[in-house]
Order: sequence, then structure tokens, then C-alpha cells
Amino acid sequence: MGRLKDGLILLAGGREVIRNYDVSYVFRQGSDFLWLTGVEEPGCALLLDPKRRTSALYMPRIDDHHRVWEGHVPSPAEARRLYGVERVAFTDELPKALKKARSGHRRAYANEAALKSWGSSLKGLKPAPAVLTDALEELRAVKDAGEVALMRRANEVSGAAHVAVMRGARAGMREYQVQALFDSACLAAGLKHLAYPSIVAAGDNGAVLHYRKNNAVLKAGQLLLIDAGAENGGYAADITRTFPVSARFTRRQADAYDVVLATQKALINAAKPGVNSADWHVLSMRLIAEGLRDLGLLRGSTDALVETGAVRLFYPHSIGHLLGLDVHDGLGGSKRKLPNPTKVPVRFVARLEAGMAVTVEPGVYFISALLESKAQYDKHKDLVDFARARSWLGLGGIRIEDDIIVRAKGLPLNLTSVPKERRDIEALRRSAGHG
Repeated sequence: MGRLKDGLILLAGGREVIRNYDVSYVFRQGSDFLWLTGVEEPGCALLLDPKRRTSALYMPRIDDHHRVWEGHVPSPAEARRLYGVERVAFTDELPKALKKARSGHRRAYANEAALKSWGSSLKGLKPAPAVLTDALEELRAVKDAGEVALMRRANEVSGAAHVAVMRGARAGMREYQVQALFDSACLAAGLKHLAYPSIVAAGDNGAVLHYRKNNAVLKAGQLLLIDAGAENGGYAADITRTFPVSARFTRRQADAYDVVLATQKALINAAKPGVNSADWHVLSMRLIAEGLRDLGLLRGSTDALVETGAVRLFYPHSIGHLLGLDVHDGLGGSKRKLPNPTKVPVRFVARLEAGMAVTVEPGVYFISALLESKAQYDKHKDLVDFARARSWLGLGGIRIEDDIIVRAKGLPLNLTSVPKERRDIEALRRSAGHG
């Protein structure tokens, strides 16, 4: 209300969506609405009136039939206590309330769902959904202590689930059986929702950045990449680990893994307030390029490897993204966004700030679509040893991802404590009986 003083602020919460016939998808509240209210029930709305400094939550009118099938729903009096709003009413009363409240306002800061449902009651007010989204992005970008505590718990549970996977995964299992190890550990700890569909990728599948099939058989000698995280109170963990299906890394696997791990450690240490996220990503590209040059896969100057995009044949994504109620949180609001000082595509360009939650996820991949491409060969043959690189096909991909909170002073707070040193991973695998 302090930012958007000249209009009514109206947000519709999420609604249940039919999956098929009379079966709905599992409901998850919209992130902006959840951030503002804490309400996890579908079909609600929030009205904020900056002029009168009032807040009102509108909930569906529930009948006894609903209670028989769905159970207890908070009454208006309970909702006031639970969510801290001044007034609770029913959504069928909202049109009348809007017609009364719009007097003296110029704009309707309403999300698209609210405009679709109640736009006719906001006549005379200029709709400004994009301004509302931008303000919410700005407010959500920096996490307070309560949010960090929720994210810490999401990481603790997700981290324990990753360790369960490292202990339990073995040759002969299918990727979905490994996924079941992760999912069941999160559910057993009380976290019912995953933050995103898990990626469980053995061998070559690890070179598919958003692999989703999760049905291949794990084989001895392969690497297994698992990118998975649970939600706690809506707040996401986003963790990736890569480890051998056998007990030990092969020499090539170890060499590539060490490049990624050294890069990740350096980038975590470099995550400080004032750092431009684009420069932060370029640093990751330089370190990956230098590591791959040491392995004989790249040649030439570090500048040339970055500026031509040659390193992107092995590292085609950004170093990280904002994290919070969305696994890929918004970009932080327009006030934070900066021009990209490089020609390198990056997920977001802004200065890091104390309180931002960011993922740090460098990777190295051996992707046949890139390494066997004639166009890529013609473009990068002076900087890439394609013959050597193609001999690494089959290794798949290596990604190591932690979730950090940028701090005003000193190193960031690393929320993720899953083993990532090679010796620790190998010791864990051996202790679980993988010879």
C-alpha cells in the first residue's frame, strides 16, 4: 500500500483446476497471494485500500455439503485470527464492496485473474496489473528472517532426501525408483509438495538440461544427476547433485567434476552485495573455460572462449536465479534491473543485495546436439578440440547446485549441506554398500 497509493489493490487467489472429469489437480496457492496472505485455500481474494488503510480477505461461502466432502474450512472469525486482516467476508459480497471502495481512486492494481472475475466492478479505474506484479517482485526479492527460516527447513528436508538417494541408488534401478526415494523422504518429513518436477538423469540423460522422463535404467560406470527440491510453506529448495552409480568416479568423471566444484565454490564466495549478476555469470564462464582448457577440450584465450560462446557448448545455462516462493522467483522488480553489460545471455541482470536468495549451479555437459553439429564445428573449430570432446560423449552432465542467502558482510549463508566433495560422496557410497 505504501508503494501503490493511488489505487485499489485487488488480488485473486488461485482456483482449483480440473484435471479430468471431476478430479482436480493438486491445488497450490498462487505465490503472490500466498506471500501477502498465507492463505492456502482456493477461491479467495484480497482487497487492500491504501486511501483508507484497510485490508479485507474474501473467501468462498461454504455450505454443509462442502464440509461433508472436504472437511473444515476456517470461519470468518478464524480467518481474521489466522491471517491478520481487518475484515473477512465472502466473495459473493466483493462486487458490492468494490463499487463502494473505488471512490477516490485512479487505478486498479489488480492481477489478471482479479480483472477477469471482477473487472466490471472496477469501472472508472485504470487497470495496472503489470505495475502490481513489478511491485510484488520488488518486495519479494529480499527475504526476511522468517522466510529464511522456512527456506532453511526446505533445504534440510530436501538435503536429507538427497542423501537418501546417494545411499540408495544402485545399478539396475530405474530413474523413477530413485525419484521415489527422494519423494518419500520429503513426504515422511512432512513436506507434501515438491518445488518442481524432479530431474533424475543417468548417463547421457544428464546432458538434457530439463530431462523429465525419469525412466531409464541406471548402469554401473554412469553418473547420476538429480535436481530436486521440496517446498516448505510454499518456499522452495532447489538442489542438484551428481554422483557415480558405482562407488567411485572414473578419471574423466572426476576431472570434469572438479572443474564444476571449483567453479561453484568460487562463485559462492563471490556472491556479495553490489555484484552485478551478469558479471557473476561471466566469472563462472571464465572459470569453466579455464578448467576445460586444462583438460584439453578448449584452446585459446579465456576472453575468446567466453566472447565467442565456445564455452557455452559445454555450459549453456546461467549460473543461477532468484529463489523463494517460486523456484524461479521474479527478477526483483524494475528498480533492480540493469542493462546487460555483456553479450552473454543471462537469466537476470541486477545487483545482488543482502537478503536475496540465489541458486549457484554451474555445470559441464557433453551434448551430442552441440558437439556433433556442423554449424557449431564451423564456428568454433579453432577454439574447441571437437575430436577430443566427442570422445567424452556418454559421460552426460555434471551440475552442482546450492541455495544461498546473500549477506551484508562476509560470505553468504549456504542453506544446502548435502555432500559435494568427491571424497565425501565416494565414502557415502561405500558406506551404503556400493563396492
